[in-house]
Amino acid sequence: MPASTLERTARPRKSRARSRTFNNRPALVISTLKPHQYDLRPACASLICPDCETWVPITGIQTRKPKLVPHDTGRAGKDAAVRCGLGSNRLVTVDVTVKKWQERLEDGNSETVHRRKTTVLRKPKVAPAPAVSQIAAQKQTATTDDESDDGRPLWLLREMKWASTESAVRDADTRRAQLPDGEAPLGAPPVPLKTLHPNGPAR
Repeated sequence: MPASTLERTARPRKSRARSRTFNNRPALVISTLKPHQYDLRPACASLICPDCETWVPITGIQTRKPKLVPHDTGRAGKDAAVRCGLGSNRLVTVDVTVKKWQERLEDGNSETVHRRKTTVLRKPKVAPAPAVSQIAAQKQTATTDDESDDGRPLWLLREMKWASTESAVRDADTRRAQLPDGEAPLGAPPVPLKTLHPNGPAR
């Protein structure tokens, strides 16, 4: 049984290209890119390829004809080896100095910092106001709790309150039952029994 062949992966992108061929496409102008899309430092001159959107080294950055090295579209050693035919060996026109690029990059970072949203301070959640009935119930509960601080159960306190007023309540009920029907209440003015005919104004 033949051994399975390993899938080829993207090769590392070297800073120097051995090939002397050039891409027939127009040269890529650095000034048309955004400052964060390229790096002009001599030690790591590179840019994002507009065709495959991967970082690619620029070879010959200090010569008359810098260009993008031949490269694959995926990550080196991880993605499949698919050559970027449009961007490989493309000439690059470096019309921005390193100092100017650094200034544009710093200005862009400062503007980005000012555009960032400030930290949102959440308002503390306020409990809804209780209803009138709830307030009355709380007051009644508080009063009952105060009265039961001596350790006596609530039912015993109610029995004692009733015992202190029971005699007065019984007496009022007895006197109310002795009042004859139709009789005026005590202390009220008598009801007139004769029909009153008021006299009209004198003519």
